[in-house]
Amino acid sequence: MTSARVLRLAVGFYILLFFTYLFGPLIVMSFTAFNSSEFPSISPWNCVTPEWFGVLFKDQHLMGGLRSSLLVGIGVVLLAVPIGLAASLLITQLQKRARSIVYTIAISPILVPGVVLGISTLVFWERIDRVVLGVEDSFFYDGYFMTIIGQSTFIAAYAMLVFLARLQRFDRGLEEAALDLGATHTQVFRKILLPFLKPAIASAAVLAFLASFENYNTTVFTIVSKSTLTTVLASKVRYGINPSISALAVIIIGLTLVGAVIYEYLRRKEAAKTEALAAEGLPAPTRSRSGNRVLRVPVGALASLIFVAMLATAWIARDYDVAQCKVQVAEENRKKFDALKQQRLAEAKAKREANRQDADVAVETNQAGRQYQNIFAPTNLGSQIDSTEPSESDSGATSAVETNQAGRQYQNIFAPTNLDGQVDSETKDQ
Repeated sequence: MTSARVLRLAVGFYILLFFTYLFGPLIVMSFTAFNSSEFPSISPWNCVTPEWFGVLFKDQHLMGGLRSSLLVGIGVVLLAVPIGLAASLLITQLQKRARSIVYTIAISPILVPGVVLGISTLVFWERIDRVVLGVEDSFFYDGYFMTIIGQSTFIAAYAMLVFLARLQRFDRGLEEAALDLGATHTQVFRKILLPFLKPAIASAAVLAFLASFENYNTTVFTIVSKSTLTTVLASKVRYGINPSISALAVIIIGLTLVGAVIYEYLRRKEAAKTEALAAEGLPAPTRSRSGNRVLRVPVGALASLIFVAMLATAWIARDYDVAQCKVQVAEENRKKFDALKQQRLAEAKAKREANRQDADVAVETNQAGRQYQNIFAPTNLGSQIDSTEPSESDSGATSAVETNQAGRQYQNIFAPTNLDGQVDSETKDQ
């Protein structure tokens, strides 16, 4: 195996690992949208069901946030793309020193945290309403207006970078030739510059819309009492979500794939037209056929794979009953719960038995300690001392009683009366 082959294998493995890391979560989330579990998960897998798409469309709060995100995204595109185009044209017309200054000023909103942009936008337009206009909750304090303004402050810089990259390849001689032929600056812009910037305009519009659609840090402060899709999703994640979020992700991924296929189709159509013009001898930009061949195979294979997967899914699901599957899953879960409950009860019973045995052992030990009638108790010594030091005023009866008590302490084994009893019995015998 040569070093070049090893290098290609290493690069291929790295690319595979990169795309797995990039698209792995999306694939997992797509599968969770078809699981009947109440929480987005693929393990354990319960039943295949499309019900979460219906739950998604019935969620008015989520649908309202989606509409708000679309409205704000369109507004950001209409505002940020012209600002970015104007800034890029201005920078390309300036001298080198002034160009660096204007570029730094225009790119600086990207470096500012979104939280700072959101709070500053909210405070500024709120003061405009109360101090300058003298009213509250007017047009300038509207959530949609402030969100569009706040997001456009940094998204316009993204659009500007896209236009600057495209303008780096623009031939200024075309403008000069058009002006020499009597065209006005407006005509030059409309007939020469705008057609050249058409791909950049489309790219900047898509980038601005996506950046607006997914923004949260700035939107959460500027949207005020309204809500967008990102703020709704954040609240749902905080208080609990269901697989309808995964269904929304599947729809977004599907729309993205459809857009990519349409773009690829249009690009190939344009490439075919360019090749036709080149065949007729007309000037046309040349394209690499090898690059087209590399892109053509994955797109066709992907479309075929999706079509076959849809047919296979429809064929397998023709006799599939979701309700019956849910009943079976519920029965299996009930059995597992009962088995777990019995196991817990058995463990608790065994623990109680062990505690009872320990208690019995402790009682037996206590009883074994009592069987010697406290012979070695410390209080016995005090009793003996008190009994051996009688006072002179004590009567003989009291001494006999104390002597009897002292004898009882040792089970009357060494009691003095035992000797008297023996003497009396011997005397009677004699």
